Amino acid sequence: MMLLKRQRSAQERKKMSEEKITKPTLEELKKELKRVNNKKEYRKVLRNSLIVVVVVAALAVLISSFFVTVLKVTGDSMTPTMDTGDIVIAQNSGEFEPGDLLAFYYNNKVLVKRVLGSPGDWINIDEKGIVSVNGVEIEESYVSDRSLEPTDITFPYQVPENRYFVLGDHRSVSIDSRSTVVGCVTREQLIGKVVFRVFPFSKIGSFE
Repeated sequence: MMLLKRQRSAQERKKMSEEKITKPTLEELKKELKRVNNKKEYRKVLRNSLIVVVVVAALAVLISSFFVTVLKVTGDSMTPTMDTGDIVIAQNSGEFEPGDLLAFYYNNKVLVKRVLGSPGDWINIDEKGIVSVNGVEIEESYVSDRSLEPTDITFPYQVPENRYFVLGDHRSVSIDSRSTVVGCVTREQLIGKVVFRVFPFSKIGSFE
């Protein structure tokens, strides 16, 4: 009799213990599974996004350092070829032909001008602003207004070694190699040849 009571008591305690445990419903299980899956998906998306950002940043630095440089144009010395606010790409290069657009550093700024003379070339600009290189007149359809001024050097002028003679397209307002303020561009100042405009979208494309 005593053994039977003990067995019943043990069964009752087990039953009471089981009754205290609340079993989750199917809907609750679904919600919990969804929460766990969402958490895993969020971590996956975050990890992939971080990888993409790191890779893109690394590529941007690599491209900028070794291949191209993105520049924003300020000033009106290159109108109508370029206007203030234009965003252009300069290809890293150390070789230039007459008429190429050259980006270079000057007093912690970046300037864009047009190459007219390479080391050793003789440059002449007459009173009408017509440019000749080594005795040959240069056709410059891109110039908005031909002008000899502003200048404080004597023409004909020979371009020094390892330097480039540059002029702005808006000649009457451009401060360039005609003035000793800027002078000829040294190789150390070079950024590269401006080859493409990416903004504004209405004028996107390569330069002539």
